[in-house]
Amino acid sequence: MAGLAALTLAYMLSQFYRAFLAVLAPVLAIDLGAAKTDLSMASGAWFAAFALSQFLVGIWLDRHGPKRTAGLLLGICGGGGAFLFAFATQPWMIVAAMALIGIGCAPVLMASMFIFAHTWSPARLAVLTSWLIGLGSLGNVIGASPLAAAAEAFGWRPVIAGLGVVTLLIAGAILFFVRDPEQAKGGGVSSGFSGYVELMRLKALWPVLPLVAMNYVPSGGIRGLWAGPYLADVYGADALAIGQATLFMALAMSVGSFVYGPLDTFFRTRKWVAFAGNALLCAALVLLALDPAPGIGISTTLLVVIGLSGASFGLLMAHGRAFCPPHLTGRGITLLNFFSIGAVGLMQFASGAVVSTATVPGDPAAAYAALYWFYAAALALSLVIYLCARDARPEHRG
Repeated sequence: MAGLAALTLAYMLSQFYRAFLAVLAPVLAIDLGAAKTDLSMASGAWFAAFALSQFLVGIWLDRHGPKRTAGLLLGICGGGGAFLFAFATQPWMIVAAMALIGIGCAPVLMASMFIFAHTWSPARLAVLTSWLIGLGSLGNVIGASPLAAAAEAFGWRPVIAGLGVVTLLIAGAILFFVRDPEQAKGGGVSSGFSGYVELMRLKALWPVLPLVAMNYVPSGGIRGLWAGPYLADVYGADALAIGQATLFMALAMSVGSFVYGPLDTFFRTRKWVAFAGNALLCAALVLLALDPAPGIGISTTLLVVIGLSGASFGLLMAHGRAFCPPHLTGRGITLLNFFSIGAVGLMQFASGAVVSTATVPGDPAAAYAALYWFYAAALALSLVIYLCARDARPEHRG
C-alpha cells in the first residue's frame, strides 16, 4: 500500500510537470525572453520525450518490474530536469529540462497500471486507473493557482528547485516501498521490441488507437500551455487570474477521472461511454472556436467542460488493454500510452505554428479560434474511426 502511495505521489508530480508551464509562461517570457514558440517547444518536448520513452519503459517493466523502472528514471531524469529548469538562463535550457523531466515521469503511471494488471481482475482496471489518475491530477491543481501564489511569493526558481528535491525524495520512496508483482506466465515470450510488433498485429486495437491518441490532446494541450496565453492575450488576465482559471480546469480534470472510472461497469460498455464523453469534449471545442472571446466567465466554464469531458484516458487504456495478451502487459499499456502522450507532444509542436500563423494584429482571439478548430477537427476524425472499434465490457479478458 505504501508503494502505491509513493507511485500516486509520483504521478501527482507527473501531472504537475506537464501543466505548470501555462502558469509560468508570462514570467518565463520576461525573465528568459521565451516566445510562444519556445514554450510550445518546451511543452512538446516533455510529451515527446515521455512518449518515446514508453517503448523502453514497457520492456523494462516486463523484464525488471516497476520498482527499479520508475524509481531510477524519476530520480535521475525527473530530479535532474527540475534542477536544470530552476537554473535555466536561456529558452533552450527550458526545452532540455522539460525533455529530461518527461523521461523521468514516463514510467510512473505505467508502473501503477502494471501492478493493477497483475494483481486485480481486468474488470477493475478502468476504475483503478481512473481513480489513480483522479488522485494524481491533484498535481495539476497544485500547478495552477498554488504555483502562481508560490512563484509570486518566493520566485519561480526556488519553487522549482524545491520541487526537484521533492522529486528525489519520492523516487527514493518508490525504490524503498514498491514491491514488484509476480511476472505474467504463459502466452509465449516476446523479446524486446518484437513484442510491440506482435501488439500492432492485433486488429482489434487499430480503431481504438486514434481516440487513445486524441482524447487527451485538447485538455492536456490547453491546460498544459495554452490556457495561460489565451486568457492573457484575449482578456488581459494576470498570473493570479490565470492560476484561478486553470485551477478550475485542473479540478475538473481530476473529477472527470473519478466520474469516468465506474461508468463502464454501470453501463456495461466502454466504447459508448468513451464516445459520448469525447463527443461532449468536441462540442465544447467547437463552441470556443466559433466564439473564442465570449467573456472570461464563459471561457472558463468551457475550459472546465473540456477538462471534465477530456478525462477518459483511464477508460480508453482499459479498452485497449482488454485486447492485449497477459505476457505483453507492460508493452501493451506503454504502447497505448505512447499513442496518447506522443500525440499530445506532436500536437503541441504543431499548435505553436497554428497560433503563430493565425495571429492577426489587433485581434488576439483569431489565433485561438484557429487553435480550437485544430483540436476539434483532429478529435472529430478520431471519433469517426472509433465507431468501428469492438466494445470491451468490464468482464472482457482479452
